[in-house]
Amino acid sequence: MSSISLYCSKFTNENEIVKKISDSFGLEVVNDADIIKRASGKFNVDRVKLERCLYNDTSVFNKFTHDRERCVALLKATLADSLLKNNCLYYGFISFLISADITHVLKILVSDNKKLRKQIAASEGVSEKDAKKLIKKNDHEIISWVDFLCRKDAFDPSLHDIVIPAGQIEKENGFEVIESQWRNDNIQETEASKQAVKDFKTAAVVDLALLKNGHNMDVSVENGQVVLYVNTSTFNFSKLANRLSIIAHSIKNVTGVDVKKGDGFRTSIYRDQEFELPPKVLLVDDERDFVQTLSERLKIRNFGSHAVYDGQQALDFIQSDDPDVMVIDLRMPGINGIDVLKQVKQTNPDIEVIILSGHGSLEDEQACMELGAFSFLHKPADLEKLSETIKAAYAKIASGINYQHSDL
Repeated sequence: MSSISLYCSKFTNENEIVKKISDSFGLEVVNDADIIKRASGKFNVDRVKLERCLYNDTSVFNKFTHDRERCVALLKATLADSLLKNNCLYYGFISFLISADITHVLKILVSDNKKLRKQIAASEGVSEKDAKKLIKKNDHEIISWVDFLCRKDAFDPSLHDIVIPAGQIEKENGFEVIESQWRNDNIQETEASKQAVKDFKTAAVVDLALLKNGHNMDVSVENGQVVLYVNTSTFNFSKLANRLSIIAHSIKNVTGVDVKKGDGFRTSIYRDQEFELPPKVLLVDDERDFVQTLSERLKIRNFGSHAVYDGQQALDFIQSDDPDVMVIDLRMPGINGIDVLKQVKQTNPDIEVIILSGHGSLEDEQACMELGAFSFLHKPADLEKLSETIKAAYAKIASGINYQHSDL
């Protein structure tokens, strides 16, 4: 039998659509929360991290850490186990993870224009102002997600087998269209589509192993044969290809590995360095020139750094992103360093905080340490000392970053 993947835009009577499809075709609903819960338990990863992967914009630190790619691989590996079962309705953002090669999953999009969606929202008791905000937020999230996954618009018809406007799904026999397509021979499970699920999982696990070793690249798998595309610069391609091949060959069900130069490949004049996951460091200081220069100097030392310029920006930032370490100026206009430290430790206690002070007293230092600061350093900051302090702070939490995949 077949399965269905479904994405419905906000305010398209999505709950009724999901229920009617699942009830009519006898399908088990598997939604975003289900896959997140399973992936969190299987890989011992914080659910919040996986939720941010789906719904938030890509982190400013991602170019250093590839956290979003890693979370995608975890979600795909988890989803693959479910895809082997069939008779499921995959609903939500996870529907876009399913490879087009898995042909026994019917891919459906339900959406409509904003005017009609606001009318549906009004019928649900949502004000026009709130509906506008919720529609904008939801559309931004799904567009950002699909652009990250496949560099396409979420509403691109090429990503779906059926595209149905919400306003027409009932009056133009939309469910009959879905049923007709779902029972079509082209959507039924075949040996090729079952193999595509296995290859889908293998690709996810290979990707995860590569990312763990600092390699972010395109991975394709067909009948167990892995092809890796190098799209970055490297000093010695043959040495890199050999290293990548060893990693990929260590994964179960891989029958062969081919490493190719992708469109973004170029030869580097610098020798390749061993990968070490960099700390994600948020710098908070109202002296823009100072903090921007410090950020660049930390990047040169292989820290993933980002700067904001006041306490409120810092507090807003950590609502949607998760730095490992914050370096905060003690004296700032508005919300000062002590107040930022206090709120960070209340809402995000796992973040380690280093306070920088140009005029701080012994009493200030004592107060910061009692509030949970990792360290209290004086300006002008010695870069070597600051770097070592960041590394020490990061060492406290780094052990929780690695993902296990050997049992896949």
